[in-house]
Amino acid sequence: MQVPSFDLERWQSLHEHQVEINLSESGVKPLRLEELTDAIGDVLGPTELGYAQTNGTAALRDRIATLYPGTGLAEILVTNGSSEANFICAWHLIEPGDEIVVVQPNYMQVAGTARSFGATVHPVWLEEGPDGWQLDLDAVAETVSPRTRLIAFSNPNNPTGSQIDAANLDRLCDIAATHSSWILADEVYRGAELSGPLTETAWGRYDRTLVVSGLSKAYGLPGLRVGWVVGPTDTVAELWGCRDYTSIVSGTLSDRLAQLALDQREQLRARARRILLDNQARVARWVESTDGYHQTPPRAGGVTLIGYAGSVGSAELAETLLIEHGVLIVPGSQFDLEGYLRVGIGGTAAPLAEGLARLALAFSQ
Repeated sequence: MQVPSFDLERWQSLHEHQVEINLSESGVKPLRLEELTDAIGDVLGPTELGYAQTNGTAALRDRIATLYPGTGLAEILVTNGSSEANFICAWHLIEPGDEIVVVQPNYMQVAGTARSFGATVHPVWLEEGPDGWQLDLDAVAETVSPRTRLIAFSNPNNPTGSQIDAANLDRLCDIAATHSSWILADEVYRGAELSGPLTETAWGRYDRTLVVSGLSKAYGLPGLRVGWVVGPTDTVAELWGCRDYTSIVSGTLSDRLAQLALDQREQLRARARRILLDNQARVARWVESTDGYHQTPPRAGGVTLIGYAGSVGSAELAETLLIEHGVLIVPGSQFDLEGYLRVGIGGTAAPLAEGLARLALAFSQ
């Protein structure tokens, strides 16, 4: 099996812990353990450090179910982050010769995994316009064929911060249903809206839907490595069987802390919104005052795309920023999208402001 290089993850892994200013981070500033609970001894002290229930404890799945009203525990599988959830969904569904449709730009895990499993990937690109990044549903319908095994998208979108509303989610499901294709919706940024209500979920609209999410982004808890899949009961049981061959079970302490986090989900979402609104305002002021850059403001999520003028490649620009200015960003080329840089807006204000100043300096040289 040929596994394509996951350039984005390798780029971050190589540099994120050594660089002076890290603007590649895609989530909201991580919580400290003491911020999540001020009674660590009482909460964690009695916890026995054995194997937890391998599909997630009933207590955790019960809390996840509250995010999707009407969902039963057997429709939920807890995973080690949303990345494991995406992987086992692709592993279970995709066979050599299948085709998948991926809404891009997107986090490239599903597309890369599908190619390694012998599938053909057909991208349908979001289009940037005055009303934001928009999905052409007619283009999706034209791309789907009898060989289409699944339609994959992220909502809210990584990296544009756009959202798919209820009407368009329904139409996507109708398109999938024409050939009994699956929907794979990565909703890990749901809950990180800068304004407005919670992003609509794809769950409950179509019987061949799998929704992936987790605590890494909006909730500021990437170190817990807690994600999940929501899907039809029989499919979730089969995905559980796939997980028996991967990580088997999540960490016992992570399961317990995830329960605490979901009990505080409204507070954690409000924290994310405050951070994101403040940082997006900072980015908007910088773009307005700096020649050669433009931005379509994100509606949700911990990142934004910043477009730039000129012919220099995004990888070259990112390399210059890293080596000469000590700033780590994600080049658009890692999303197959040149002319853009992905900048994290979920962190603290001072490094973001300094990183943007250095970006302006690098571009002017």
